[in-house]
Amino acid sequence: MWEFTSPRTIVFGEEALEYLKELEGKRAFIVSGRSVSKLGITSRVEDSLLEAGMEVRVFDQVEPEPSVDTVTKGAKSMLEFCPDWIVGLGGGSSMDAAKAMWILYERPDMEVAMINPLERLGLRKKSRLLCIPTTSGSGSEATWATIITDPEGKVKMELPSREAVPDIVILDPFLPSLMPPALTAQTGMDVLTHSVEAYASQWRNDFSDAFAIKAIRLVFGYLPEAYRNGRSILAREKMHNASTMAGWAFSNSQVGIAHAMGHSLGALFKISHGRCVGIFLPYSVEYSALEVKDRYVEIAEAIGVEYANDDEALEGLLEAMKNLKRLIGEPDSIRNAGIPEDEFDAALDGLVDRAMTSAVTSVCPRIPSADDYRKLFTCAFVGERISF
Repeated sequence: MWEFTSPRTIVFGEEALEYLKELEGKRAFIVSGRSVSKLGITSRVEDSLLEAGMEVRVFDQVEPEPSVDTVTKGAKSMLEFCPDWIVGLGGGSSMDAAKAMWILYERPDMEVAMINPLERLGLRKKSRLLCIPTTSGSGSEATWATIITDPEGKVKMELPSREAVPDIVILDPFLPSLMPPALTAQTGMDVLTHSVEAYASQWRNDFSDAFAIKAIRLVFGYLPEAYRNGRSILAREKMHNASTMAGWAFSNSQVGIAHAMGHSLGALFKISHGRCVGIFLPYSVEYSALEVKDRYVEIAEAIGVEYANDDEALEGLLEAMKNLKRLIGEPDSIRNAGIPEDEFDAALDGLVDRAMTSAVTSVCPRIPSADDYRKLFTCAFVGERISF
């Protein structure tokens, strides 16, 4: 038996933010980061909620890779304000932080690390969650995943709960049009990695497949244009939709090796999540092809790769990924992401350990051993093909 989980309402297209003026409630608590506030987006959302007749409080202290301390601080502010709407506004960090704060607000008896898929939380007794992504990448607005960083242990905690899927999602293409090219590229690679890994996952299903394959087509079709011309509303709308579709897909199947390795690398080095998983995507595809080559052949066909046999299809897909990364200026190896060899060597044991403990390792299409992970990290550092 499978359970497909998704937000109740998706509002999308130009002027989608106008929906906020129709929202019914007494108090809204906005969770965002300072960069979003500096762009004036937080104020615009706040004004719309005020126009809807609500009291509003803003918590705009969410950092990239949100920490346990930040979540605890935000939840305390929520408990003081008693909102009936939580608004996660920003990239994946802000939306993940909003989910975790919301859970602690509803369940003040819990700590962040206690969030897990087996715990019955009983949410929505106090409030509901609305998410407004300003980047096209994490898909957090459509998922039950929450990633919070423990800076002391240098670990990204994967804290899923099906109850934490947002009630309402607003996808306004104007918001991602404010992203600079580098952020567009990094978040776009996150979308592609989500959807490719969802399509190959052991837990894939008919419903996740449909969203994943559509998201893949949209990324190859529109990411280069969104990168070149950030004000193209068509490209921004298509990538924004793709991000949410990819979120639906992996939230109802799973991600894989690229994410296990990406979370590990991101926990130890200052590299964005999208760039991390993007580095590892081709290596994970080549490694996993031993078990799911047919799935990658289907992806190759979906994006228009011409091939005479399955091996040619796989090579065509790998080349298409590498070419996409070249077009948007993303690195093809850990070394080219700016990590010196001595620092990588010193961190290798920790990288492997963290990847092995990732929750997604056990459902990868080909499950890696610690030795495999070591080889994968080493190949990804120098840019070497996978041959094991």
